[in-house]
Amino acid sequence: MTILNFAYYRKEDWDRFLASIDDRERMPETWDEWHEKFLQAKITCVMHGARVADVVVDIDELSHYCRVRGIKNNGEARAEFVQGGGK
Repeated sequence: MTILNFAYYRKEDWDRFLASIDDRERMPETWDEWHEKFLQAKITCVMHGARVADVVVDIDELSHYCRVRGIKNNGEARAEFVQGGGK
């Protein structure tokens, strides 16, 4: 069975998260909007047989991860980070 790590952003971190990313225009304005999409994506994956694990993203760790690699903090970098690249 496939296990997918999903990035989970805490509501209290949302504004800091948006300020730190390079693709802000691709993200919902509010945490509530993002959370709705997050839940929908999880349900879809589970319905297709995947197991989903929430990975709580520490904004400082994510920023450091991108900075030391010289990469933009975008969707691709965040996906890599939560799939284990941030460990």
